[in-house]
Amino acid sequence: MAIEDKNTSYRIYLVALVIFLMATAITLKLTNIQWVHGAHYRKIAKDLTVKMCVIRANKGNIYSSDGSLLATSIPNYTIRFDAVVPKEEVFEKNVKPLSQKLGRLFGKPSSYYEAILRKARNTKNRYTLIAEKLSYTEYSKIKAFPLFEKGSNKGGIIVEQKPVRVHPIGQIAERTIGYDKINQDGVRKQVGIEGAFGKYLNGKDGKILKQKIAKGQWKPIRDVNVVDPQDGYDVISSLDVYIQDIAHHALLKQLQEYNAEHGCVVVMETKTGQVKAISNLGKSASGDTYYETENYAIKEAHEPGSTFKLVDLIALLDDKKVDTSKIYDRKGGLIKIYGKDVEDSHRGGTQKISLGRGMEISSNTVMVQAVYENYRNNPKQFIDRIDRMGLNKPLGLPIQGEGTPVIPHPADKRWSAIALPWMAFGYGVAVTPLQTLTLYNAIANNGEMIKPQFVSEIKEWSKTIKKYDKEVINSKICSDETVKKIQAVLKNVVEKGTGKSLYSKDFSMAGKTGTAQANYGTNGGNDKHYISSFVGYFPAENPKYSCIVVVHKPDARNKGYYGADVAGPVFKRIAQKIFTDAPSTNEIKNLNKKIAVQENNFRDSDPKAQTVKNTIPNLKGMPGMDAVALLGNLGVKVKVKGIGKVKRQSIPAGGSISKNTIILLELS
Repeated sequence: MAIEDKNTSYRIYLVALVIFLMATAITLKLTNIQWVHGAHYRKIAKDLTVKMCVIRANKGNIYSSDGSLLATSIPNYTIRFDAVVPKEEVFEKNVKPLSQKLGRLFGKPSSYYEAILRKARNTKNRYTLIAEKLSYTEYSKIKAFPLFEKGSNKGGIIVEQKPVRVHPIGQIAERTIGYDKINQDGVRKQVGIEGAFGKYLNGKDGKILKQKIAKGQWKPIRDVNVVDPQDGYDVISSLDVYIQDIAHHALLKQLQEYNAEHGCVVVMETKTGQVKAISNLGKSASGDTYYETENYAIKEAHEPGSTFKLVDLIALLDDKKVDTSKIYDRKGGLIKIYGKDVEDSHRGGTQKISLGRGMEISSNTVMVQAVYENYRNNPKQFIDRIDRMGLNKPLGLPIQGEGTPVIPHPADKRWSAIALPWMAFGYGVAVTPLQTLTLYNAIANNGEMIKPQFVSEIKEWSKTIKKYDKEVINSKICSDETVKKIQAVLKNVVEKGTGKSLYSKDFSMAGKTGTAQANYGTNGGNDKHYISSFVGYFPAENPKYSCIVVVHKPDARNKGYYGADVAGPVFKRIAQKIFTDAPSTNEIKNLNKKIAVQENNFRDSDPKAQTVKNTIPNLKGMPGMDAVALLGNLGVKVKVKGIGKVKRQSIPAGGSISKNTIILLELS
């Protein structure tokens, strides 16, 4: 019996020892977790329930040169409800009036919203969606509704703001204004001015701390941001809405008239290279409308046809090969080079004509003979002339996607016996419309070739951050003597050449028609189509603007395809509207004068408001949404009455800002 009791005691001691050891191990483990790895595990727990979220900054605006708003960011609001926050008596007192207000605002029965609010209360949902994609006006109304007027700490309202990019003038110049966004594949797409100048427009994002709540949703921990976002700078583009509107509708009308596939037009200021209008329209898949799909003027390099003959004339005159008075025989409008036909579009008429006249009537036979006879033994001299003019490389535009010129070289494998004569009438080469326009603009500008500019200035309100001045590509593409002779020839093209249908006694123009065949060598010639163009400048004597119009795939069978007929009328319409504004007015519009709208947008009469952060700025004339955003960044609470621009502000410019400053803005 004693032995049995002893064994029992041993077993008790053993169990006690095991329990003691286990307790010791657990204690050591807890101590290790709490003190040795405590910081690590607390960080993991915090990361799972609290995170720093990005607040996207408002992008800067894009303005036209005349002060019109081309692109802007407007706040887009989402309203949610934390049903746990309001006290029971407060919730019950306000739930019906709130539901009625919401119902009237959104056109739904009040019972619909009461059911949502009560369900959220019963399930203790802290992130119930009430409304989304709201304008600032709608948001202002909702935050004044019963219950929500008590704020986030007592009324449970949760407000989330997201900037949305809009184009106030619609689809006009949409592709050139562009966008900067990340697509569904996570790839960033930067298009047009938005993409090219994103480093100025995008601003700096802010940060806010959010806490994870039920159903994987995240709620801001407090109203105050950890880091406030900084709005982007404004970009002042070179585009002029008046000219842009003319160019867009003139091109659209002609595309519809000729049932063309797509086309583009660019208007450039001669002296500065500033692009005043650019329109790129392509036919929709349904074929019943046109819209901006691609930036053809910048991107699409193609065989230019007869507009490239300007290169011939520059080379021949500047290299002292021949003069414009040199006589050539058209030989019935048909010659053969290595067994290949070179044919004029119109074979009749006078056969022996001067080089200058050959250019005026766009004679392929004359221009090919002139180039081939003078450069066939040294084609490199002709190509070197093109290279010196800068036509062998892209313009180096800030806007992405510029097409690369194709200029064959005698050292290339693709060079052939017919390469030189075919180049003489614009085949076997490829340039974009904007590259062609830049060359013609140089002739209008007395030989100075200027890089096209799409932006003139970067601004922060009235302060200039960066200014873009004229950028010269080639200070002199040819001699003054050559320029004067070519200017006379291009003027004659309109007065008595292929562009004579465009002539008007009320205003002078100079330029060159172009009609090129495309895809002539594919599918047995069945895919052949035409590219019609006109490029030049106006007025002819003292050019203010240069312009190019290119139309692809006009209905050749039923409508026509010659450059003078298809593209020329667009050029004339633009020149007529800008130059005269009415047939009887012989006066240039002063489009470079200061515009009141623009001055108002950037003016701040109180200089202190630009530099001192604790004073109220002058807001009069500013769009309401911009004023609210500006004051929000200064920590000022805003009440808004009306819609539109700021008419009155309750605190005058220069007034001090305190912690609880509230300002009333009257809009009109």
